[in-house]
Amino acid sequence: MRKKIRVLDTTLRDGEQTPGVHIDIQEKCAIAVALEALGVATIEAGFPASSPGDSMAVRTIAQAVQGAEVAALSRCVDRDIDAAGEALQEAAHPVMHLVIGSSDIHMTHKLGVSRAKLLDIITRSVQRARRWSPEVQFSLEDATRSDPVFLRQCALTAVEAGATRINIADTVGCMTPDEFGPMIYDMVQFLGPDVIVSAHCHNDMGLATANALAAVKAGARQVECTVNGIGERAGNTALEEIAVILALKGVADSGIQLEQLRAISAQVAQVTGVPIQPNRAIVGGNAFTHSSGIHQDGILKAAENYQFVAPELIGRAGHDFVLTARSGRNAVVHMARQRGHVIGEEDRDRLYEAFVRFADTVPGAVDGEHLDALVQQVVDSEPVVRV
Repeated sequence: MRKKIRVLDTTLRDGEQTPGVHIDIQEKCAIAVALEALGVATIEAGFPASSPGDSMAVRTIAQAVQGAEVAALSRCVDRDIDAAGEALQEAAHPVMHLVIGSSDIHMTHKLGVSRAKLLDIITRSVQRARRWSPEVQFSLEDATRSDPVFLRQCALTAVEAGATRINIADTVGCMTPDEFGPMIYDMVQFLGPDVIVSAHCHNDMGLATANALAAVKAGARQVECTVNGIGERAGNTALEEIAVILALKGVADSGIQLEQLRAISAQVAQVTGVPIQPNRAIVGGNAFTHSSGIHQDGILKAAENYQFVAPELIGRAGHDFVLTARSGRNAVVHMARQRGHVIGEEDRDRLYEAFVRFADTVPGAVDGEHLDALVQQVVDSEPVVRV
């Protein structure tokens, strides 16, 4: 039986930190409900201390979501912790999520504290958070640039104070999988089976999903991600990518309902105003669209020739063809027949030759109306009546 992996979705918190993005309370609540239906274990609803609006959003989501956990982020500051706790009061399954930087860079240039002082802050903050909730996740920000021995000290201090989960954050996206996997493995072995080790990966070098996968293989029991990979700078691990990889490669059971991925991807893109790049894996418009004649012919013979991920798996009706001068004879005839034309074997070559001559004269793709005109011209069929 495959291992279970928890998914913490932070679209509504880290995702909203995408430059230029703001999601109102009603839209946040709608996304949260969709995330719960998707199978997300924990929904990070926001950062209550950051604004009254975010506090109200967390409260609203806490009331609306009854199956999944609802988490609220907090710095290791008393007023932040209390704001998060108050916002989560009506949550069926609340999670207090504390964060502090553990690298010398953060301690020196951001926090202005010594290592000893940081450990004291961790203890007091976790103890305060436990007054609000039995589930406390402690995130070590910039963990991947922290001294490994001190990182262990910070994690152990948080656990001894009552934290139930330790999140290792690659805050600046500086890790590669062969570095991040062993780091996670070390923390898993050090803390033991009673503590959930989580991974939060940023995509600054395009490795967020690869690093999250390495973390799961190394023993992490939770990954943090966002829909469409949105977030600060280059974003985060993409929920749709890691969920499909874990399922199709047999790594772990994430509990994510894969057939709902396309719908929630579109919902988040519409709400945030952040378009999905066409060549984005899994949810991009071109992810299941074929242009090359070789590929189109292969797809027509058997879809698995050029598709590892089936479009139906993520809630898409099927693959698409785009006709260009690079398209092949079989694809052109197939598309013409799909549009209702009768193409006999004796017409195939003449139609294709006319198509290629025309396609070489136009920029981009040949649309359906142009294909209709070519068929009428070459095959001399009767006009097609659309139903």
